[in-house]
Amino acid sequence: MKNFFQLISSQEFLTLFKDFNALEAETLELKHALGRVLAEDVQAPEQLPPFSRSTMDGFAVRARDTFGCSDSEPALLQIVGEIAMGSSGQDLVLQPGQTCKIWTGGELAAKSDAVVMIEYSHQLDEQTVEFLKPVAPGENVILAGDDTKPGQKILAKGRQLRPQDLGVLAGLGLTSINVCRKPVVAIISTGDELVPPEKKPGPGQVRDINSTTLAALIRECGAIPHQVGIIPDNLEAMLTACTKAVADSDMVLLSGGSSVGKRDFTLKVFEKLQDTTLLAHGVAIRPGKPTLLAKTKNKALFGLPGHVASAMVVFYLFVRPLLLQLAGQTKNRELLCIEAVTGEQIPSAIGREEYVRVRLDWPEKTTTPVASPVYGKSGLLSPLVRADGLLVIDRDCEGMDQGETGRVLLFPGRS
Repeated sequence: MKNFFQLISSQEFLTLFKDFNALEAETLELKHALGRVLAEDVQAPEQLPPFSRSTMDGFAVRARDTFGCSDSEPALLQIVGEIAMGSSGQDLVLQPGQTCKIWTGGELAAKSDAVVMIEYSHQLDEQTVEFLKPVAPGENVILAGDDTKPGQKILAKGRQLRPQDLGVLAGLGLTSINVCRKPVVAIISTGDELVPPEKKPGPGQVRDINSTTLAALIRECGAIPHQVGIIPDNLEAMLTACTKAVADSDMVLLSGGSSVGKRDFTLKVFEKLQDTTLLAHGVAIRPGKPTLLAKTKNKALFGLPGHVASAMVVFYLFVRPLLLQLAGQTKNRELLCIEAVTGEQIPSAIGREEYVRVRLDWPEKTTTPVASPVYGKSGLLSPLVRADGLLVIDRDCEGMDQGETGRVLLFPGRS
């Protein structure tokens, strides 16, 4: 085990995730697979498109029959038919000097290799058309297999499926797909002072905010939250709740009880859980210093700060990347990071990485936003509502001067 409250850096904390594996695969119908992560590479079972087709309304031609034509010297071709949508173009074989009408998406006639747009044609009669502009072979057409070839890897394991990905799979006739199972995350709020949101607090009591916030953050990651409820500051009660949560979920978040205090039992609970290894207790960041991480088999247990602002920072920095890793995602597990210029001087203390809540503004005629700190104690809620992201101040820095460029981690869904 780690020594009690041995601070490690945020990068060291992230390296602890290397022994966690993506969850097992499940098969889903394509219509339910949006946002899910592929559990294996996907290869094309056939070519796409299955036939060469037109991308324009016009006339299918042998391109050589149009070479050299112009407004003053049009190419004159014989119309020998029309390819109806949904019918085979291969039933119509073009001979030199012949053409046929075709519509966008229609299959090319046999021996044709290009399409003249209808805008560059002038039909003289039912059987004769003149072309005013030449086309090159392959112009205004998509050839069979241009999108995919049989056996070609089209989507890689670990990819989060987007609408266009589903469209490709549908085009190839793949109506079900193997994806990683969604992680189930148990949320336990601890504290004698907490009451559910629907209950009016009594003297010395406050409503439980963290459970609702963490559940929303989990859903935002595409995982499934399970709100266990509020557990009092009692070692046996916490141990019982945590033991059941470990059995029923892939990750457990204990909110509150992770700092150094006589009533803080999270560390003791993790130490008492069967076959559980404590990986970290304390990370050199602000806020979020007392964060705990433990592991049992392939399941992660986090001890989060009780203040919601601190808990959110820890979630974005550590819980979210590991949750996406369990869900099979191999890329884009961290928050989107952009550059911003500080709107004022922001002090900081050396020794801990600091994450400052900031509001972003884009002055006129600038492409780089200005980051202004949204100050407030970690237990306050309004600064979170006003913030767009987190400004990162390195652990060896005493702060940032006004006008200095820094990194801002954007909250998902900011408006």
